[in-house]
Amino acid sequence: MKTLKEAVNDRDAVFVDVRTKPEFNSGHIPGAKNIPLDELMGRLDELDEINGPLILYCRSGNRSGMALHLLLEAGWANLYNGGGIDDVKFLLN
Repeated sequence: MKTLKEAVNDRDAVFVDVRTKPEFNSGHIPGAKNIPLDELMGRLDELDEINGPLILYCRSGNRSGMALHLLLEAGWANLYNGGGIDDVKFLLN
């Protein structure tokens, strides 16, 4: 498995921002999908075509950690908790 830094910088990585729509609109990783944590399990079909690492992030890492747990229980793999948005920005080259 890749390190978080390697996964974040993988050109096939997909970023999923699990914050609310207003939080997402206040700033996000370019190209990120916004799927708020409370909508995640109902919107799994939006993640079906992902082949690269799936990087989950939020404001502090708490909600992205919960999202990671939910997806792992649902059978997903190649998942990473990016933590907070600032953590992910720091890791991006």
